[in-house]
Amino acid sequence: MKFTEKAWKIFNQSIQDYHVKDEVNQKINNPYPQDSLEHLLYLKNWIDTVQWHLEDLIRDENIDPVEALRLKRWIDQSNQERTDRVENLDSWFLDNYKDVHILSDATINTESPAWAIDRLSILSLKIYHMKAEVERPDAGLEHKKSCQKKLNVLQQQYLDLSTAIEELLEDYSAGKKYMKVYKQMKMYNDEELNPVLYNKK
Repeated sequence: MKFTEKAWKIFNQSIQDYHVKDEVNQKINNPYPQDSLEHLLYLKNWIDTVQWHLEDLIRDENIDPVEALRLKRWIDQSNQERTDRVENLDSWFLDNYKDVHILSDATINTESPAWAIDRLSILSLKIYHMKAEVERPDAGLEHKKSCQKKLNVLQQQYLDLSTAIEELLEDYSAGKKYMKVYKQMKMYNDEELNPVLYNKK
């Protein structure tokens, strides 16, 4: 099975598992062994799925301001966890290709493989929720037609993105490309780098 096929299957499993209860406070029940790649992929998408629904909740125009702030803090934490899991994935890729002979004319890619996988995870959520809009019982015909057009584009995007990722991984395996990973170094979460935080000390 290709890497993207495996990831897509796990992402959709995570989404389906979440929507059994469809509740942001529910605990994750990751079915894969702790140190496995599958466990990491499931966890990555679960974080994305919870955050997707947090982003929905915080856009309620009638939301209590205190609750909105609580959700904003939660989303900030989720973004950091998402970034951490992407970096974990890149560490897996680095280890997986560490013994590959790099060709003299090898080039670097615009993004690391894990950030491409991150986009694939988000795309799985877009497709799931757009499909739900197409099938929504109380939606009008025009709404469903509009959403079907968007769904068609998203499904084409899945084909293009998964193909591009597979080609990138093949290039890594052949030494045609090499990985160079940069940490995100998010400054706003760091008490030593965010002036609003360190000026309070």
